[in-house]
Amino acid sequence: MSSRAGLRLLQSCRQIRASSGRTISKRYQATQAAPTVPTQSLAQRLWTSPVGVKTVHFWAPVMKWILVLAGISDFARPAEKLSLTQNLALTATGAIWTRWCFVIKPKNVLLAAVNFFLGCVGVTQVTRILLHQRSVKNGTIGAIAEENAQDVAERTKEAAKDVGAKVKGSVSA
Repeated sequence: MSSRAGLRLLQSCRQIRASSGRTISKRYQATQAAPTVPTQSLAQRLWTSPVGVKTVHFWAPVMKWILVLAGISDFARPAEKLSLTQNLALTATGAIWTRWCFVIKPKNVLLAAVNFFLGCVGVTQVTRILLHQRSVKNGTIGAIAEENAQDVAERTKEAAKDVGAKVKGSVSA
């Protein structure tokens, strides 16, 4: 009797498997050929890409390389002629936008690369400026940076007062 019960179980399992359309084991599954996708030439892929030649995602980084080249050309200028605030802005722009390029969709590696190099140029120039100011004043870099920050804060306050005076003048007129 025990062999007969085993045979019934085997037959019922076969029926269930046949009716479900699935195989239990992957060994007997047939593999399907991958769908054939026509290969595109390099020019076609560049044209149809989400960050391709016909989009702003391509041309904006290309034009931004001019900022990097201008920063590199400033390496030849003496450090006293360079602007600390401008180079701090380039450094911040490079750092912030390099990170942002990997967050946005589509990820724009070309824009990330140009922003990374923009940040590197900015850091180099800021370092040159602070080292020059330290050598002139024989002070520490931290003290010079603090003096520059106070100077920027004072100029910002003066500009805000000027704007406030203009607003009061236009309101009373």
